[in-house]
Amino acid sequence: MTNWNQPYLETCCRAALHRLTLVGAGGRPDGLKDGPCLARLQGMGLARLRADERYELTPAGLDRHASEILHRKKAG
Repeated sequence: MTNWNQPYLETCCRAALHRLTLVGAGGRPDGLKDGPCLARLQGMGLARLRADERYELTPAGLDRHASEILHRKKAG
């Protein structure tokens, strides 16, 4: 279950977060339709824009994906 102290993610941003997990280390290029969501995820610390202008998950993004998309509880 999602912690209520975390900012809400719109459905489109949840999908963008999930796509970041699917692309893995290759990252997701900037300038796609989900660019506004990727920028929002970056602002929340869940993604980062690399020097090659591709987005990747941060450790916080991976945790958020596990809890909100996969519905897994954080270990520990």
